[in-house]
Amino acid sequence: MSRVDMLLYLVLPYLAIASFVLGHIWRYRRDQYTVTARSTQLLERRWLRPGIILFHVGLLLVLAGHFVGILIPADATEAFGVSEHTYHLVAITSGMAAGGILVIGYVILLVRRIVVPRVRRTTTRGDWAAEGLLAVVIGLGMWSTIAENIFGTYDYRETIAPWFRGIFTLSPDVALVAGAPVLYQAHVIAAWLLLLIWPYTRLVHAWSVPVGYLVRSPILYRARVRAGGAIPTGRSSR
Repeated sequence: MSRVDMLLYLVLPYLAIASFVLGHIWRYRRDQYTVTARSTQLLERRWLRPGIILFHVGLLLVLAGHFVGILIPADATEAFGVSEHTYHLVAITSGMAAGGILVIGYVILLVRRIVVPRVRRTTTRGDWAAEGLLAVVIGLGMWSTIAENIFGTYDYRETIAPWFRGIFTLSPDVALVAGAPVLYQAHVIAAWLLLLIWPYTRLVHAWSVPVGYLVRSPILYRARVRAGGAIPTGRSSR
């Protein structure tokens, strides 16, 4: 293993994790009101709705696939009666479908940000950096899925996955990922870089989803008393 390998696959992951955690704390303490997306809904709506729905649905499906493929060892899936061949077919089919949805949603949102002047003017340099890294991560992920999983024989569950799990047990085997195909290595590096800059871009809005809105008590609205003295019936709304 070279020093570059140690830097990319040992130092960078822990640096990215530290930046991700401490960066969010710093941003929240500095100005918690910026831990949200600067909404552009009022600037353009026609492209926003389909783009954001497709992007988030695709992203959730892709993350779910990564969770199964990377965090769950092959021995565990085989213990539940899922053969490696079956897993491979399901992973490719679902991965391509999820990735396709994600790509379409991302392209719609990116084109919207570029071609709509009012939306483009609200985009910061950090946001463009995040957009670029997202494009690289998504593109390399799709490319590696097609090139290695469909037409190749490389099994990332025996190399990338153990290395990734080793990061959280403080025992990453750098040699496993250093010997992976270049596409996988580039995908991994881009993903860590994205995590590194996450807290300093509008990606922090991922933590501002108004989940409490779904469970809070209804708000009662009452109109003012009319001149005749009659009080209209109030309405409750979420």
